[in-house]
Amino acid sequence: MLKKFAVLAVMASFIVACGPSAEEIEAQAKAVADSLSAVMKADSTRMADEAAAAAAAAAAAVVDTVAAEVAPAQ
Repeated sequence: MLKKFAVLAVMASFIVACGPSAEEIEAQAKAVADSLSAVMKADSTRMADEAAAAAAAAAAAVVDTVAAEVAPAQ
C-alpha cells in the first residue's frame, strides 16, 4: 500500500511540476488582455466612423431638403 501511495505521489508531483510557471501564466493573461484591448479599440473606432458617416448623411439630407424647399418651382 505504501508503494502505491509513493508512486501516486511521484506521478502527482510530475504533473504539478510540468505545468506552466507563474510567469508563463502571467504572460498568457497579459497577451489575452492586450488582444481584447486591441479589439475593443478597433470596435470603438469603427463605431465612431459609422456615427460620423450617419451624421454626415443626415446633414446632407437636411441640406437637400432645404435646397428643395428654397428652389423655385418651374
